[in-house]
Amino acid sequence: MFETNLEVIEGPLMAGMNVVGDLFGAGKMFLPQVIKSARVMKKAVAYLLPFMEEEKVRLAAERAAKGLAALEEKGKGVIVMSTVKGDVHDIGKNIVGVVLGCNNYTVVDTGVMCNSRDILAACVDNKADILGCSGLITPSLDEMVTVAKEMERTGLTIPLLIGGATTSKMHTAVKVAPNYPSGFAMHVLDASRAVSVCESLLNDKKRDEFKEDVREQYEELREDHYASLAARKFFSLEKARGLALQTDWSAAAIPTPKLLGTRVYNNFPLEQLIPYIDWNPFFQVWQLRGKYPNRGYPKIFNDESVGPEAKKLHADALKLIDEVVNKRSLTAKGVVGIWPANSVGDDIEVYSKDGSGNLEGKFHTLRQQEEREDTTYYALSDFVAPKASGKTDYIGAFAVSCGFGCEDICSKLRQQNDDYKGIMMEAIADRLAEAFAELLHHKMRTELWAYSPDEQMDVDDMLKVKYQGIRPAPGYPTQPDHTEKTFMWRLLDAEKATGIQLTDSLAMLPAASVSALVFANECSTYFQVGKICKDQVDEYASRKGMSVEEVEKWMGPYLGYDNTAK
Repeated sequence: MFETNLEVIEGPLMAGMNVVGDLFGAGKMFLPQVIKSARVMKKAVAYLLPFMEEEKVRLAAERAAKGLAALEEKGKGVIVMSTVKGDVHDIGKNIVGVVLGCNNYTVVDTGVMCNSRDILAACVDNKADILGCSGLITPSLDEMVTVAKEMERTGLTIPLLIGGATTSKMHTAVKVAPNYPSGFAMHVLDASRAVSVCESLLNDKKRDEFKEDVREQYEELREDHYASLAARKFFSLEKARGLALQTDWSAAAIPTPKLLGTRVYNNFPLEQLIPYIDWNPFFQVWQLRGKYPNRGYPKIFNDESVGPEAKKLHADALKLIDEVVNKRSLTAKGVVGIWPANSVGDDIEVYSKDGSGNLEGKFHTLRQQEEREDTTYYALSDFVAPKASGKTDYIGAFAVSCGFGCEDICSKLRQQNDDYKGIMMEAIADRLAEAFAELLHHKMRTELWAYSPDEQMDVDDMLKVKYQGIRPAPGYPTQPDHTEKTFMWRLLDAEKATGIQLTDSLAMLPAASVSALVFANECSTYFQVGKICKDQVDEYASRKGMSVEEVEKWMGPYLGYDNTAK
C-alpha cells in the first residue's frame, strides 16, 4: 500500500492529524481530545521510527553516490519554545507544543529557566522559523523584554510569540514589541490560537498583511495605554495613608496562637488533600469552559457542548489521583509558621517567637493610590495592630508543595510519547498543592492559630473565601512584590524544611508549590494594590534598602508612570 514508512506518516497519519487540527481550530474538538490524538500519532511514529532510520541511511547513501545533497526535513516550520529565566511553569507551553506538533510543526522545547543567550542559541542551532516564550510570574514579563532586546541586538528577525498567565496583548504591545523593531512580536492567548498564528506567519501570501494588521493594532494599544496613564488620577502617598483603614484596636480581641514558630509537614498524606481540590482551574488548564449557567464545577458537567468531555476528563483525573496516592509517586511537603507582629506605618515588624520582642525583620507592604469611589485606601499593614496600640498581634505564613517527583514522572511519560498523561500529572500536582494550601490554612484558623476554633464550613464555602482572615501571596494583586518572599523564606526556613527553592526570579521550585502570608483579624480583606506612583516607589525602595531602579524592575506592571521616559 505504501512504499516507505515515511509515506505512512505523511499520508494517513498526518491526514488524520490535519482533521484533528482543523476541528480544534473550528471549535468542534476539545483540547483533551487533541492531546489524546497526538498520543496515538506519537506512538505510531515511535513504532515506525527504527524502520525510517534504516530507510534514511539507505536513501542518504544513494543520494551521496549520485552526488546529491542530503534532504532537509522541516515539516511546516521549526518553532523553538522556552520558559524564560527564573520561571519554572511550563504546563501551558507543553500544551501548545503538543498542538503545534499535531499540525506538523517541528517543536524544539528548551525547557524551563532559560536565559536569553541559550534561547537565541537554540533558535540559531535549529534554524527556527518562530520563537515562543512563556512565563507565569510577573518577573517573567521583564525577561521577555530582555529576550526581545537580545534578538534585536544580535540581528535575529524571526517572529517572537509571547504567552503565559501574566502576559497580555497590552504588555506585549507596550513593553516587548518596541524593543524588537527589526522583528515582530505578538501575544498569543492560548493553544487554540497558536496554530492559526503560526500558519499566518509562515505563509508567504498571508504574512505581510497579518503582521501589518497586528502592528496597527498594537500601535493603537500603545496609544491607549499612555493616554490611560495620563488620564488616571492618583493620590499622593501621604494622602492615601490618610485614607487608610481605620480600626478600633483597643476593642479588638486578638487571641494568642497555640503555635508560635514553625511546624513542618513532611510526606503529608495525599488522600487527605483530595476533598480540598478546587476543580475549576483544572478545567481552565484544559480549555474546557461551560456556558452560563453551567460555567463552574460541577455544573460544567451539565453543559451541552463541553459536559461529556469534562466528565471524561474528570474521571481520568480521579483515576490518576488514585494511582498517585497508591504509589506515593508525588510527595507533599509543607511548613507553617506564626509569629508576634505589629504594624509600623506601611511595614509589618515580625518578632521572635519567644516573646522577647527581638525584631526578626519586616514585611514591606504597598498602599493603593489610584483614585476611585471607595474611600478606603488599603495596605496589608492595616490588618495588623499598630505597635503604638500596645497590643501584640500576629502574622502567619506557609509554603507547601506537591511537586516533588512530578518532573521525573512527566519526563518518563514524555519519553513514552504520552503527553496526555504528562500534562494531566502536572495539572493534578498543581491542584493537590492548592488543596494542601487550603487544608493548611483551615488548620491554622481552627487549630494552630485557633482564632476561629468553632468554624463549621464545607469546602465549597472555603473556596468562596467565607472564612475569617486572608492568605495573600507575594507577587499577586494584594502584595505584587515577589521580593517579599525572601524574608518569608528566611522566617519559615522553607528550603531546609521542605526543599522548596526560590529561583532568581523568585518562582518556587517545584512548580506545583504555593506560599502565602496569613492575616487573622476580622478587618482583613483581599484588595488590589493597582498602579502606584513614583513617590511610593521611592519611599518603598528606601524602606527595603533597594535602588529605585531595582524596585521599578520588579514592580514594572504596577507602575502608574512611564519609567522609561527620558
